[in-house]
Amino acid sequence: MSENTKPYALITGASKGIGKSIAYELAKQGYPLLLVARSTEELKALSDDLQAKYSINTAILAIDLSINGAALEVSNWIKMNNYQVGILVNNAGYGVWGNFSQSSLSDQLGMMQLNMNVVVELSHLLVPILSQQKQAYILNISSTAAYQAVPTLAVYSATKAFVLSFTRALRFELAQTSISVTCFSPGPVATGFAERAGLDTFSKMAEKFNMQPDEVAIMAVKAMFSKKSEVIPGFTNIISVYANRILPKGFIEKTAAGIYKI
Repeated sequence: MSENTKPYALITGASKGIGKSIAYELAKQGYPLLLVARSTEELKALSDDLQAKYSINTAILAIDLSINGAALEVSNWIKMNNYQVGILVNNAGYGVWGNFSQSSLSDQLGMMQLNMNVVVELSHLLVPILSQQKQAYILNISSTAAYQAVPTLAVYSATKAFVLSFTRALRFELAQTSISVTCFSPGPVATGFAERAGLDTFSKMAEKFNMQPDEVAIMAVKAMFSKKSEVIPGFTNIISVYANRILPKGFIEKTAAGIYKI
């Protein structure tokens, strides 16, 4: 199949981390890309490199998705340029670390807007566009934090639990359509997430267990195209999630609190 016959893949949070690696993985497979993130310079550099290496079409939109109405701007951009989108990768997100009552409310609400609302908004806005393709995909990036409550990352883990639950329900609703929906839930990945969340001490410890964005991206894209419902990459992460299901919740939360302690 030539690049011209393939629909665009829209990737949020495309300028770095898992989103950037997914962009390269899809570009290798000949998909034209719509790259969305905050930084114009980083998006431009990524776009130029992808075009040079893989001879694909790319378009960029620099926008802060945590601002109300941003998802609608993305949708309008797609419609205005008549981009034929067949893949939606809801990857953009971040965490806020600290005791909930002592953390900035605006930071928490901004995180909720990006991690949850934008996923819902873009999915709702793009389903009519995706449904025009013979086969289309939605890939939502969650986290192993979705499977447990995490003290000091209380809101973050709750947002990822929302993404997991929403994805599974949406997949069921769209089962008889051309759109396949997948939730991909990695554990620690070397993306700079811990530093942005303020987890500097934890980030040094996590380096021993981090997966690399490129290997995670390969597994995520494979899971999406295989039409998997829910995928947790890495044996250690799978065991951890299984333990969360069978061990007492109080024990799990106490353990998590010890790992992420202030």
